[in-house]
Amino acid sequence: MHRIAVIPGDGIGPEVIEQALLVLDKVSSKFGIKFDYIFIDAGGCAIDKYGVPIRDEDLELVKKCEATLLGAVGGPKWDNLPGNLRPEQALLKLRGGLKVYANLRPAVLYDELKDSSPLRREIVSKGIDILVVRELIGGMYFGPKGREIRNGEEVAYDTEIYSVSEIERIAKVAFEAAKKRRKKVTSVDKANILESSRLWREVVSRVAKDYPDIELNHMYVDNASMQLVKDPSQFDVILTSNMFGDILSDEASMIVGSIGMLASASLGEGSIGLYEPIHGTAPDIAGQDLANPIATILSAAMMLRYSFDMEDAAKTIENAVKIALKEGYRTRDIYTENCKLVGTKQMGKIICENI
Repeated sequence: MHRIAVIPGDGIGPEVIEQALLVLDKVSSKFGIKFDYIFIDAGGCAIDKYGVPIRDEDLELVKKCEATLLGAVGGPKWDNLPGNLRPEQALLKLRGGLKVYANLRPAVLYDELKDSSPLRREIVSKGIDILVVRELIGGMYFGPKGREIRNGEEVAYDTEIYSVSEIERIAKVAFEAAKKRRKKVTSVDKANILESSRLWREVVSRVAKDYPDIELNHMYVDNASMQLVKDPSQFDVILTSNMFGDILSDEASMIVGSIGMLASASLGEGSIGLYEPIHGTAPDIAGQDLANPIATILSAAMMLRYSFDMEDAAKTIENAVKIALKEGYRTRDIYTENCKLVGTKQMGKIICENI
C-alpha cells in the first residue's frame, strides 16, 4: 500500500486531480498496486476554511506520506491578502517542509501537437525535448524580504541569496539528468549584473569538472529566453535558479503547445516527492469541464517513476496520453482544426481506456 497525500487546491485543481486519480486507479487495477489517498486542504480553500494557506498539522500529515500530488493553488479571490497569508505560501511551506530543492520540468513537443505550438513549423520540426532543472527552495523567493520606510517613503525588498552548497546540489541533479539524455547542460544566470549569479557560474563550472562527458555552456537569462523561441532544439538540460526557472519553464511550456501539457516533479533530501502540473488555477474556466488534465496525469506518471520506482506503470500512463493525442482528442487549449474537441472528464476517460 502506497500512501499519497492528495492536495486538490483551488480553481481547476480539483478537476484535474480527479482525472489523475482515475488514471492511478486504472494503473492500480492493471498492475496490482494499492494506493491510499490522504486528502489535504491547502491554498485558498484552506484560507477560507482555516484562515491559513496550510495548517501545521496538515503539513505533518503530508510528511507521513510517500509522495504528494498537488493540483494548483491561488486565484484573484485572495490577491489582496498580506503576503504571508496568500495561497502561494502553501507551496513555499510544502517545498521547504519536504526539503524538495530540485524541480524537474520536462518540456516535450509531441509530434501530434506541432500545430499547437506558436512557433513556426520549420522551428518545431527540429524537435523540442527540454528538461528544466530549477532550484526550488533558495534564491529570492526564500531570501530576506520586507517593507520599511526609507527617506520618508515606503520601500519593499526581496533578496537573492545562494550558498555554495545549494548551488552544488542542484548542479549535480542537472548533470546526472544530462547523463541519461543528450549530455548537454545550459546553465542560465545573470552573471554580468548579479553577484549571486557570478557565484552560481563559478560553482557550476567547478561541478562540471566531475562530469567530463557532459557539455556545459553558460547563458544569460535574457538571451536564454530569446533562444528558447528562436531555436529551442539547441537545449537539452537547462539548469537555473528559483526565479529564472519559474519564468523560463512557463515559456518552455508554451512553445510545446500549452501550459496544460507540462508536468513537474520536486525532489530533495527526503523520499517524499511533490508532483504537480506547472499551470495555475485558471479560475476563469474552473467548473466548466474545459481544463486540460494531461499535465496532472503526467505528473502522476512522474510520481510513479521517481517516488515508487514503477517505470513500467509510468510509461503506461505516458503511452496512454500519446495514444489519445494520436487519435486526435484535444481539450480546448490544444485544439486545432480537424481534431476532436473534448472536455476535462472525457480526456481523462479516454486516457484511462488506453491503459
